[in-house]
Amino acid sequence: MKAHTRETQATMTPEKSLQYLKEGNVRFQNNLKANRNLLEQVNDTSEGQFPFATILSCIDSRVSAELVFDQGLGDVFSVRIAGNFVNEDILGSMEFASKLAGTKLIVVLGHTSCGAIKGACDNAKLGNLTKLIEKIKPAVEAVKEPKEADLRTSKNLEFVDSVSHMNVDLTIDRIHAESPVLSEMEKSGEIKIIGAMYDVNSGAVTFYE
Repeated sequence: MKAHTRETQATMTPEKSLQYLKEGNVRFQNNLKANRNLLEQVNDTSEGQFPFATILSCIDSRVSAELVFDQGLGDVFSVRIAGNFVNEDILGSMEFASKLAGTKLIVVLGHTSCGAIKGACDNAKLGNLTKLIEKIKPAVEAVKEPKEADLRTSKNLEFVDSVSHMNVDLTIDRIHAESPVLSEMEKSGEIKIIGAMYDVNSGAVTFYE
């Protein structure tokens, strides 16, 4: 499989880009890989890159976007931060990726058993991590069930995963609210913004369409 070129990127649509990621995740789950020469892709992309998707994911070592979607060099922009939320720097990076570099799809990828989400559920405090976790707390507060305090902790993995899903939804809301550039691109059909969840037990990605 060759690296994307300006010409192949131009053939990509938001729907086709999503299908590429879905097919890549199926290959990943089945321990298969597309036939690609990474060193050849290094050479092919040395003078330019033409990725088709931008993926915002957690720094979790189990959730590398290029691996779980079986993509090669030059295929995707990968933005990673604990808790997969956005700030103005990440929004600016996404705007560059979509408006200037031509990606057709933005995926906000949460995952099960997320450590950052667990920290937010437990109100953890540790140096600069404290401020990071505060950015995730709105997702904790938005999940109303269960109401019992002892069930709203990291020990309740069902609650943790519900918060992770909510965090993805709220992050997409923030993208729409805080990036007129991306919001207008989506309204015009140039891009699609979608949420997804990676299951650390199975390797499967579920997209929220």
